[in-house]
Amino acid sequence: MADSTQFIFIRHGETDWNRQQRFQGQIDVPLNDIGLAQAGRLGQRLGAEPADVLVCSDLLRTRQTAAPLAEAWGAAPELLPGVREQSFGVLEGLDVPTIQQRYPDLWAEWCIHHADFALPGGESIRQFHGRVLSAVRDLAARYMGLTVAVVTHGGVLDMLWRSAHQQPLDGLRRCEIPNTGINRLRWRNGLLLIDHWADAAHLQGLPEQPPTNAPPV
Repeated sequence: MADSTQFIFIRHGETDWNRQQRFQGQIDVPLNDIGLAQAGRLGQRLGAEPADVLVCSDLLRTRQTAAPLAEAWGAAPELLPGVREQSFGVLEGLDVPTIQQRYPDLWAEWCIHHADFALPGGESIRQFHGRVLSAVRDLAARYMGLTVAVVTHGGVLDMLWRSAHQQPLDGLRRCEIPNTGINRLRWRNGLLLIDHWADAAHLQGLPEQPPTNAPPV
């Protein structure tokens, strides 16, 4: 529709750190073999459905996930730092048992999931939400009337889901966000609308994914 922007938001493929529940944040972690297979399936699934624009965060795991789409569509992805994962500051690179031992007070406070709590060196959920919505709003304005595929991160998709459902920023995730899941949304008249969420039919037969309600790593 000419008065809206169609979006296909996709979470990156699996990494070893997803399996280990290790906080990735903005560290450049590559896809593991399962993640590469997921990205290949994604390329096969959407290869005949080219978007007008391909965007991904500038982190390695999204660039690797976008590569099969870029090849199928003959389109170089636009790298957009605004759709990076949330920054977890001092906790990045650490798994949950290490955090609990090394930073017990920070872990306890983080687990409350207050929107305005920021880990040292990191972003609060409210700051993160503002960054993500600003980036998506800019894409919607620049590509009005077009379809934009965005390869991004689980935390970013959580922010979009909360915005579309007008849910509070406090608290745990309330939605499924599978690796390379396909999420179709529209930006229209300043509102974000969800048409379809967490379509992972292309992953049938691949190993079961880590729980998506785990810490947003």
